[in-house]
Amino acid sequence: MAESMKGLHRTCRCAEVTREMTGQTVTLMGWVQKARNKGGIVFVDLRDRSGIMQLIFEDGSVSSEDFAKAGKLRSEFVIAVTGIVEKRGGAVNANLATGEIELRVQSLRVLSEADVIPFPIEENSKTRDEVRLKYRYLDLRRPDLQKKLMLRSRVATLTRQFFAEEGFLEIETPMLGKSTPEGARDYLVPSRVHPGCFYGLPQSPQLFKQLLMCSGFDRYIQLARCFRDEDLRADRQPEFTQIDMELSFVDVDDVIDVNERFLKYLFKNVLDVDVQLPIQRITWQEAMDRFGSDKPDMRFGMELHDVSDIVRSSSFAVFANALAAGGSVRGINAKGQGSMPRKKIDKLVEFAKGYGAKGLAYIAIAEDGSRKSSFAKFMTEEELDALVSAMEGEPGDLLLFAADRQKLVYDVLGALRLELAKEMDLLDKNEFRFVWVTEFPLLEWSDEENRFTAMHHPFTMPMEEDLALIDSDPGKVRAKAYDIVLNGNEIGGGSVRIHQDDIQEKMFEVLGFTPESAHEQFGFLLDAFRYGVPPHAGLAYGLDRLVMLMAGADTIRDVIAFPKVKDASCLMTDSPSVVDTKQLAELHLAVKEETT
Repeated sequence: MAESMKGLHRTCRCAEVTREMTGQTVTLMGWVQKARNKGGIVFVDLRDRSGIMQLIFEDGSVSSEDFAKAGKLRSEFVIAVTGIVEKRGGAVNANLATGEIELRVQSLRVLSEADVIPFPIEENSKTRDEVRLKYRYLDLRRPDLQKKLMLRSRVATLTRQFFAEEGFLEIETPMLGKSTPEGARDYLVPSRVHPGCFYGLPQSPQLFKQLLMCSGFDRYIQLARCFRDEDLRADRQPEFTQIDMELSFVDVDDVIDVNERFLKYLFKNVLDVDVQLPIQRITWQEAMDRFGSDKPDMRFGMELHDVSDIVRSSSFAVFANALAAGGSVRGINAKGQGSMPRKKIDKLVEFAKGYGAKGLAYIAIAEDGSRKSSFAKFMTEEELDALVSAMEGEPGDLLLFAADRQKLVYDVLGALRLELAKEMDLLDKNEFRFVWVTEFPLLEWSDEENRFTAMHHPFTMPMEEDLALIDSDPGKVRAKAYDIVLNGNEIGGGSVRIHQDDIQEKMFEVLGFTPESAHEQFGFLLDAFRYGVPPHAGLAYGLDRLVMLMAGADTIRDVIAFPKVKDASCLMTDSPSVVDTKQLAELHLAVKEETT
């Protein structure tokens, strides 16, 4: 039966007890990790968020009543104990911060009993994800998960401290706003008092933070909750947190400068990692040409080689057809993989097909310099020699080629580069390689909508030197946009915003907005711009993704207290769920049965 803690006060957490406190009386509270009854003596490992302390109950040290209670303790009972700190009588446990000491208990209270738990509370649990997420409150007792969430809390605290010292003001923006069709799908909230009308939950605070610049606040910061109704991946959730900022009277270099100093401050204080400044910058085009990705992993080489000119006169139809259609032929050199078995090469071909490739061409160079190739019969020895030379091929290397439309070649080889790096064990989680990717295309063509769409959003400023191209060749216009990438993950992105009326009107025109439709969606922002708007720019980090990388976790679920699963449901609360018809009626809604 549960007892009261009346009159008791916890003096410290378990792992806060030190060897220097030997002889002192302390009161600890927590969960029983395990109990071992040896007859005349009971050992208990007491756990709280700080760590574990070994308790020793000995007949004579505690009352006979408390000793009897100690003999019945089981895993996850919540207890309070008072006792004297002693040096361990048995072997020292070097794996514990408290491994040299133990607590000789003088009194015990059982604050709460526990049923048999569905899985053990232990680090690196092998329990299925579905079970752990159903009992997330138990899963969160695991020390490894608690450490990750404590790291997240530390990151949030330091973020606020840094930006406060830099003159940023923390201002909250609304959760209930206007739905905007640009970007991902909105989560919609029906209005009870405005029948047939809906709020949109924010995908980001973008428009509001620009309005704050119009309001003269100069530097804004917010740890903002955001919502996107899109398919989930390992690093994506339907609701997430951004470190969101906006600055007035700045250009690209100003935003990059303050954020480089932030990252250096954060990584030093949290992980004791020294981020070298300035962080490397490459343009979007360079990133695509070298790595096949606008979020390149810089921890290893294996860069793309454009061999289009080398193979232009070859009779290999795959290469010739791709080049005739305006595409390219590019390859990567997997150093030391020339002896890869044909079965593994075939698996790489299938992997590439998953990204849209029709196949992969290859040249495997043996250690003795002899070559096996999937297309050797279509090329002369001189052409093959030139191709191997262009790829910097050496004995023992495996050269892999993709030939198709430019974007598809980038996608295939960019993904293949990462897949090979995993297989070759080139990715070190303890290495942190940052890179800024700049000068993104302002626009991208959508075959689905048959028009240009904004690669970021409609308020992104074009590069001034490209403004002349916006009518004649809009696809070549570069944006004053920038992403910060860490180990192949985009952890943040932003841009300089348009603050001139004529450029904003031209941007809407290129995107296919009529003046009326632009005003219907963004009228409140455009109206604000009529009353004096400063040049401004911003950036937002994905806090969950950043913490995931800092914690060395494989998924952002490990750094979010109560995450959703792949279909955006919560296994613990069983949401989303059906609601009462009375609630629907109040909201002027009806659920339509799905017809087959």
